[in-house]
Amino acid sequence: MMRKLILSVTLMWPFGAMAEGPAVAVDIAPLHSLVGMVMKDVGTPSLIVPQNASPHAHFLRPSEARALKQADLVVWIGPELTPWLEKPVTTLAQDAVILNLMDDPATQTLPFREGAAFESHEDHDHDHGHGHSEEEAHDPHVWLDPQNAARWLPRIAQLLSDIDPENKDTYAKNAQEAVASVEALDQELRERLEDLKARPFVVFHDAYHYFEARYGVEAVGAIAASDAQAPGPRRLREISDTIAATGAKCAFSEPGQSQDWITAVAPDIKVVELDPTGVRVDQTDQLYLEMMRGLEVSFRACLAE
Repeated sequence: MMRKLILSVTLMWPFGAMAEGPAVAVDIAPLHSLVGMVMKDVGTPSLIVPQNASPHAHFLRPSEARALKQADLVVWIGPELTPWLEKPVTTLAQDAVILNLMDDPATQTLPFREGAAFESHEDHDHDHGHGHSEEEAHDPHVWLDPQNAARWLPRIAQLLSDIDPENKDTYAKNAQEAVASVEALDQELRERLEDLKARPFVVFHDAYHYFEARYGVEAVGAIAASDAQAPGPRRLREISDTIAATGAKCAFSEPGQSQDWITAVAPDIKVVELDPTGVRVDQTDQLYLEMMRGLEVSFRACLAE
């Protein structure tokens, strides 16, 4: 991986305002928000995956390819989340510093859960660990644990300072303030979700492991294996049996996903939307905080008695 630095360039903010600073390309909106917090008053990053697009499958547009080619720094979750982006990052951003967060030692990861029905709360080991192996795949939805976000912010600030030392004090100050905001958010969510523990629910697909493990709210299963794969008859039977066995009265849908599969297996279950990538949130540097609070609101709407 090449890590040559190039001169800072002027980057166009998506809403049309010109900003000076390093050219930074970021894959998804929640991470774009965190980088934006660190770059406040210096510049703004470019978002590669539009908010209304699935990070798992997106066709790179010319403007997005240009942002990668011009980038001084690329910050992305990694190919586990956006496999289609691996080649463009390698070929287009040859002169950029690349921060792959799934490979970063600061990132705490969890393994994928398998099957329609998950392990019980008592049997599942929630200890976060790092260290990938060929045998065990890790869940790439790592931004849904605010502790990961808080670890990334100083790392992003340091890389920006290396590229743009004139603004290192600003990056450091912004990162410190952002970490404080994320840690306050974390405490807020812990307090607000405390009384929802041990209430069974199902999700459309297994995208919330980090959020669940962090706050002790545990899904009993997932209707689909992924957001791009329709469940087959066997999986639908399994999730229907799981709902009946656990007494789950809540199911979570996602933006852009039909609720038909949920109502097919449990026609009387309460359905509330979860938005794990900020599709419903304005694209600002506060998106991450607002998105996470939105998850808490959705959990409470579905699970509170």
